[in-house]
Amino acid sequence: MPVHCHQTLISDIAEVDDYTGRFSRNSLFMPAKTAVLLTNLGTPDTLSKASVKRFLKQFLSDPRVVEIPRIPWWLILNLIILPFRSPKSLRAYQRIWTDEGSPLMTYSKKQQSALQQKLGDEVQVALAMRYGNPAFDTVVGELLASDVNNLVVLPLYPQNSATTTATTYHHLARTLAPRRDLPSVHFIDNYHEHPAYIEALAQSVRGHWEKSGARNYLLMSFHGLPQVNIDRGDPYHRQCLQTANLLAHRLKLDTSNWSCSFQSRFGKQVWLKPYTSEVLAQLANKGVIAVDIICPGFAADCLETLDEIQIEYRALFMRQGGEQFHYIPALNDDDEHIEMMHALVKPYLSPRLNQ
Repeated sequence: MPVHCHQTLISDIAEVDDYTGRFSRNSLFMPAKTAVLLTNLGTPDTLSKASVKRFLKQFLSDPRVVEIPRIPWWLILNLIILPFRSPKSLRAYQRIWTDEGSPLMTYSKKQQSALQQKLGDEVQVALAMRYGNPAFDTVVGELLASDVNNLVVLPLYPQNSATTTATTYHHLARTLAPRRDLPSVHFIDNYHEHPAYIEALAQSVRGHWEKSGARNYLLMSFHGLPQVNIDRGDPYHRQCLQTANLLAHRLKLDTSNWSCSFQSRFGKQVWLKPYTSEVLAQLANKGVIAVDIICPGFAADCLETLDEIQIEYRALFMRQGGEQFHYIPALNDDDEHIEMMHALVKPYLSPRLNQ
């Protein structure tokens, strides 16, 4: 996974910051027509078993997501996981689906619209999902057909992982590979410690404190990964811990008032610890009866936050003796979040647009 891959040519007027990476083919003479491409994981198109199964199959077939030899994994996936997990996942989606559809898609479109308004008409803001729709090949094809020659790609994964950021990079490169006239591409590979990101998270927590009138124990829950991924060099765990510590420092939290954990285990492998479910049970058993929980790694609320955290883990904490469980929503389309996106893409816009 290329990280912080910077090149400098005569046409590189914008400053490159320490939170971004890119691969680039610059045009020295042609005026740039710029587009910003926001990307996220994806979601089923509809609330149906077939749609959920199709999404899960595409997601879990990615060798960057499940690093198991292909033939045995194909058998496990198609004969065991999809037949049994698809109905379970469908029930989970049914619990969070809204009149507007999938929450992840709803918030992603709102983010796209808000950033478009922030940047104005001279920069097009597009949205593509790694799995499902809108598909990369369709969206990128439409951008290039409209003569975009400067593409700024912002995967909305604050912490870099092979399972998210790297597979996005790989898929984008594969999408562009057959083309002869390639755009200049600026790929933002992480922003886990960017000041605007940490401040947006801090503002979210402060806003919750003001509304609730209390500062409860703060648990920061990140999506988990198999431990073997970290052993192979994935930077994700280190970046999660850096984000958590920076947020705690920004909020001036004492070490006794917060911790971080990892959720969304899948399969029998050892995953990153401590597990969120176990931390919540331990807190309740220690007499902590009120918990605030935030998921800093999710740029938009989705199944893992709205169902796993807000429903499943709330019930678990209450069963263990807890009395108050408050989920602090993802940054979604909050103004501070859109300002952060603007700060991330701004170095790659033309000097005039940076005014």
